[in-house]
Amino acid sequence: MRNRFYTIFKTELKLSLRGVDMIIFALCMPVAAVVLLGMIYGSGPAYPGAEYSFLEQSFGAVSTIAICAGGVMGLPLVISDYRQKKILKRCKVTPAGPVLLLMVQAGVYAGYSLASLILVGLASAFFGVRMQGSWALFLASYILVMISMFSIGMLVGGAAPDVKTAGIAASILYFPMLILSGATLPYEVMPPALQKAADLLPLTQGIKLLKAISLGQPVESVWMPFFLMIAVAVLCGGAAIRFFRWE
Repeated sequence: MRNRFYTIFKTELKLSLRGVDMIIFALCMPVAAVVLLGMIYGSGPAYPGAEYSFLEQSFGAVSTIAICAGGVMGLPLVISDYRQKKILKRCKVTPAGPVLLLMVQAGVYAGYSLASLILVGLASAFFGVRMQGSWALFLASYILVMISMFSIGMLVGGAAPDVKTAGIAASILYFPMLILSGATLPYEVMPPALQKAADLLPLTQGIKLLKAISLGQPVESVWMPFFLMIAVAVLCGGAAIRFFRWE
């Protein structure tokens, strides 16, 4: 099982790298956002009297760009494409099996997300950003947010009848979350009405969780986002299994 996973993983990763989409949106885009924010705001306080710099407040948000790109856009498109091309159906008669192929795809996009986190951390450190909270707790929360977003992507890709439908659904989810959740446009600068709308997005709650931990704020202040991330993972993951189409 392990050897089959690594063999397919290497093949799928090579195919993904040839497409360069994830290299741009999952690796280059978050680093570019950090560099841009660092050049504009520097290491000064986010606002007069603020305890943290603007980039320190944005670290948790920027680190989720890759999760959003891979889990909400990349994963559903690949799954629906493989179904439409009958690849999932053919896998049923091989030792690999379609479930292993899905595990590999999740592993590929998880790898992009973790690599992006490392690059964002290095770029942020260059501008003097330091993790105020626990790295271990941040990483655990990061994985939770990743699982939640991936469950959404698995649901979209698994239930969509074709690639076109999956692409439309993924775009409807991806772009609002990328822009309004705080991953690119800072949540704090949004008007109150827009913040209320953004609070309805799952990624917004995930960013609130990561931001609080990265700034060393009390864990008790983010219990609600924490449980919402678990609820999204359980509900969307369960629905993905229930409505998944192999062919």
